[in-house]
Amino acid sequence: MSYPKLIENLIEQLCKLPGVGRRSAERMVFWLLDNPLEDARAISDGILKLKERLMFCKICNNLTDTDICAVCNDTYRDKTSLCVVESPKDLLAIERTGAFKGRYHVLLGTIAPMDGRGPESLKIPELLGRIRTEGIQEIIIATDPDNEGEMTALYLIKQLRPLGVRVSRIGFGLPMGSAVEYADASTLSMSVSSRREILQ
Repeated sequence: MSYPKLIENLIEQLCKLPGVGRRSAERMVFWLLDNPLEDARAISDGILKLKERLMFCKICNNLTDTDICAVCNDTYRDKTSLCVVESPKDLLAIERTGAFKGRYHVLLGTIAPMDGRGPESLKIPELLGRIRTEGIQEIIIATDPDNEGEMTALYLIKQLRPLGVRVSRIGFGLPMGSAVEYADASTLSMSVSSRREILQ
């Protein structure tokens, strides 16, 4: 015996969410059925507002519900340092560390020829414009250490060199608390390549 069509339709929709299989979707549907209508309405309303009101910051392309995001509006941040990331999720991950006090530029993707994405698909012209007009002195490239991230970083370095700004790349390698003997070869290679001089 199958579920009524209304339940089946909602299960199918929930299965489209990342990490949600049929059993998880069924549990969600029955949770919604067991709880007050107001809970379902609040979830539905939250999803609609997210899609209707969320936008990209006009300065850095971070997600925001106002024209300018909270990071760009923060007058205490270092205006001479700019961290370039692939997505708003990366920006949030770096913000959570509390280690960076400058501002950001979100590219909204990476160069990925296999997926038909070239440099023109990214927010690179806006980045170059900001460097020319905002007095930025340092660019930290924080793209992922995969093929697309590295290709994007190399392209950015080539574009940034003529502008006379200091360009650095975030370090990659062994996570804190791990052991060298258990690290895979590519992680160890990246660790050695991104080594830093120890200043006494």
